[in-house]
Amino acid sequence: DGVYLQARMEPQAECMLVLIGATPEGRKELIGFQVGMRESAQSWHELLVDLKARGLTIAPQVATGDGALGFWKAIEEVWPRTCHQRCTVHKTANVLNKMPKVLQPAAKADLREIWTAPDRAAAEAAITKFVEKYGLKYDKAVTCLVKDRDALLTFYDYPAEHWEHLRTSNPIESVFATVRHRTVRTKGALSQDTARFMVFKLVTAAAKTWRKLNGENQLPKVIQGITFRDGVEVIETPAQNAA
Repeated sequence: DGVYLQARMEPQAECMLVLIGATPEGRKELIGFQVGMRESAQSWHELLVDLKARGLTIAPQVATGDGALGFWKAIEEVWPRTCHQRCTVHKTANVLNKMPKVLQPAAKADLREIWTAPDRAAAEAAITKFVEKYGLKYDKAVTCLVKDRDALLTFYDYPAEHWEHLRTSNPIESVFATVRHRTVRTKGALSQDTARFMVFKLVTAAAKTWRKLNGENQLPKVIQGITFRDGVEVIETPAQNAA
């Protein structure tokens, strides 16, 4: 995610590019952090290349983020085989912003039916229902949803225990809630340099209390390339192997 913070002595806010990863043991770690342009593919590209230089030579299995095109373009260049999962929290906000406020509570509940569906088929049916319900009058909202249809449902190809973590990049937003609280209490950092230092220290301190991913016992299977369908491991029968 890219998070903006404003320093008192600077004319505009800087964007902190942040990457949090999960180890094979299920631990969350801050793995990438630098200042850049949120929409800039070049800034994200530099951060991802830096990760490779520091030892992340094996491509991540899946990346979760919002709709910032720069990030997705950069990851295609650096790790073309990494799967894309679009953040459902950001997508919900983007869709609702294109609808009247009076309809937003009902539309939000309809969107939630998509993300919480028990399997991909049910999620696809919920998307179709949303399109039929709102498409005639609110085509911009519907277009915003369906253009990322596949990327929004990538999590179904991974263990069900991981869905909670994969659907959203909100852990980064949650961490930065602490950062924003501290910067508000101190009336903002004086300069961008002190802002960066404060952010780094607060995030690394918060990392000590991050809980492990659910279903860490499933992570080795994901790394080995075992197939999951609708959150369940696909076990081939002898007949299938013979075929």
